[in-house]
Amino acid sequence: MTLEQDIANAIEVLKRGGVILYPTDTIWGLGCDATRSDAVRRIYEIKRRADSKALIVLTDSVKQLERYVEEVPEVAYELIDAAVKPLTIVYDKGINLAPELLAEDGSVAVRITSEQVSSGLCRALRRPLVSTSANISGQPAAPSYSDIPDEIKSAVDYIMESRRSERIEASPSSVIKLGCNSVIKILRP
Repeated sequence: MTLEQDIANAIEVLKRGGVILYPTDTIWGLGCDATRSDAVRRIYEIKRRADSKALIVLTDSVKQLERYVEEVPEVAYELIDAAVKPLTIVYDKGINLAPELLAEDGSVAVRITSEQVSSGLCRALRRPLVSTSANISGQPAAPSYSDIPDEIKSAVDYIMESRRSERIEASPSSVIKLGCNSVIKILRP
């Protein structure tokens, strides 16, 4: 199957509110349309994760980011440009997203991805994607497809074909929080 067909199949599922299993710029992830509450709630159920723990959102560009964050501090653009590894930034106020994705204080964690599959999904969907590790909450993350538990594989609506055979030593993104007056707090190096 071509990457284009794989993405098209995934988009059909995402538009119906489904949950997919897909490779990202870091590790394999569970994903859904980040604007659909029903789909986001399903991801929490699949992971058996408390809904008080916010999930990361992927976008494919600064332009898409700006539609889902109320204010992008100037320093964020500099950090995005300077990042040498995947960087997730927690912004003060998310907008136009499923409320279940926001932390209690209204903040949202967003990463711009340039990886071919995940950025292709964001572009084709024309919306951000939820991106959370493909595991049961509290269990180790799955860097490669072969590491994903069968329980997770059987709970999703579509599993992407792309990059399944890769065996990589991937790791989660760095996470920083940008607060008022561009104060930076490192949450995960």
